[in-house]
Amino acid sequence: MAESLVWDDHVAWLLDPSGGGHLPDVYVADTTVADWQALLDLVVERGWGFEYAEGRAVLPLPRAEPVLSRPADAECPSLRVWPDPEVCAVFRFLGDEQIDFDVDLRELQGQERLDVLCGFLTAIGRRLGKPVPMYFEGDTRAPFLGYDPEADRVVLLRAEHRDG
Repeated sequence: MAESLVWDDHVAWLLDPSGGGHLPDVYVADTTVADWQALLDLVVERGWGFEYAEGRAVLPLPRAEPVLSRPADAECPSLRVWPDPEVCAVFRFLGDEQIDFDVDLRELQGQERLDVLCGFLTAIGRRLGKPVPMYFEGDTRAPFLGYDPEADRVVLLRAEHRDG
C-alpha cells in the first residue's frame, strides 16, 4: 500500500475540528452515473458498513442510475458509509457530475483514524481513477489534502495555516 500521511503538526492542525468547521467537504469532479455505480460496488466489495436512506426511510442499496434520475423536486438520498466502525462518510446524490461527501473531523483524530481516512480516499480514487480532494467546510477555493492519482496516495495539498 502507498505510504500514508503522518499525524504531525502539519496534519493535526488541518484536521482540528475546533478550527472553523468539523465537516470538511470531499468532491470527486467530472463523474458519471458509471462512476457512482463503481463507488456503490466498491462499498459492497470492501464490506464497509453502510446505510442508504431517502428521507427517513432506510432502504436497500439501489443501483446508481435510478437514484440519480429521480425528479428534481425529490428528496436528496444519502448514503452513510463506515470504512471503520468509528469513521463515517456521508454521501449525497446531488447529481451524476460530482460525487459529494463529507466526514466528521471529530472522528479523525490521531494516526489510526488518519490511516483509515487515507485508505478510504485512496480506495475511492483508485477505483475511479480520479483525484479525491478534501476542502475545509464550505470553502472550495483550494483543497487541503486528497488522493493524488499520479502519486497514488493521499498527499498534503496545503501545509500553511489557513487564514480565516
